[in-house]
Amino acid sequence: MSDSLTGRRNLADTVFDRIQRSIKSGAYAVDERLPTEHALAAEFQVSRPVVRDALQRLRDQGMIYSRRGAGSFVREQGIREPLGFGQMENLSDLQHCYDFRLTIEPEAAAMAAQRRSPEALQKIKTALNLLRDATNRQAHRADADFMFHLSIAQASANPYFVTAMQALEEHIAVGMRLHGLSLRRTNDGLGHVLTEHTAVFEAISSGDAATARKLMLDHLAGSRDRLFAPKP
Repeated sequence: MSDSLTGRRNLADTVFDRIQRSIKSGAYAVDERLPTEHALAAEFQVSRPVVRDALQRLRDQGMIYSRRGAGSFVREQGIREPLGFGQMENLSDLQHCYDFRLTIEPEAAAMAAQRRSPEALQKIKTALNLLRDATNRQAHRADADFMFHLSIAQASANPYFVTAMQALEEHIAVGMRLHGLSLRRTNDGLGHVLTEHTAVFEAISSGDAATARKLMLDHLAGSRDRLFAPKP
């Protein structure tokens, strides 16, 4: 088998898996038309033949059906899986993750400032101390970084923020590891980010919701931009 054919089949498997997850999670309703081959090819950044291979496999397994000239439609499925986040596949997924975090984490920080308890503040402080210790060693601890952000969600006393962060843990960890590598290549990048984390903690600790929201927004936007902004 040629390398090109093997690569096409591997890509088709990836597209099949992602559409299958969407169907099983209920992202598409029964009898809902799937996007066109052209739209799916653009979404997954693959060729139309790859999309056709994936759609044929979905038809073979009875997950979709086709109407001549109208497209592909979702068949009624059995028990649906709970809606969740699929595996991160590429940098586009990571950008989407940052976009989502920018909508929920600033509000979680603001709510944490309003609802914080001594126990919740101690959890955030513990994570911050781990980050400070790592920074002093010119290292980055992605586990402590995630603990810091999760502890803020927990301090909000809103379980929806907590559940969203826990569901995104593997996705967030990818971004944090890449961000940590980029910081080590810049002059005092680790120290700068520690300062950002410290400022967020201080705003939450003092009960300043507006400042906590803005600082978290600025921190996440800065992290995203450091990863994705064009390099000079």
